[in-house]
Amino acid sequence: MVTVRIRKHEPVPQTGSYEVYFDDGRPSVYFYWDDIPSRRLQPDRLTSAEALERARALARAERDAAAQKGGPAKGDEPLRP
Repeated sequence: MVTVRIRKHEPVPQTGSYEVYFDDGRPSVYFYWDDIPSRRLQPDRLTSAEALERARALARAERDAAAQKGGPAKGDEPLRP
């Protein structure tokens, strides 16, 4: 089963990105954010809360897709009467 992690990068205070990292070798997905409105000139730049929510949504979707594709985890089989 694939592990999905969210990593926060904040090289400058109040600006950075959230990286959605996949341990199966796929490229990471980044959500860039800036909490100072005057620096948020690019239309795709989000606030930190918006970027975190999008990163979490992607991580949840990937986790759920992997769970459906792989079936139940070992030990999670239903009990038989």
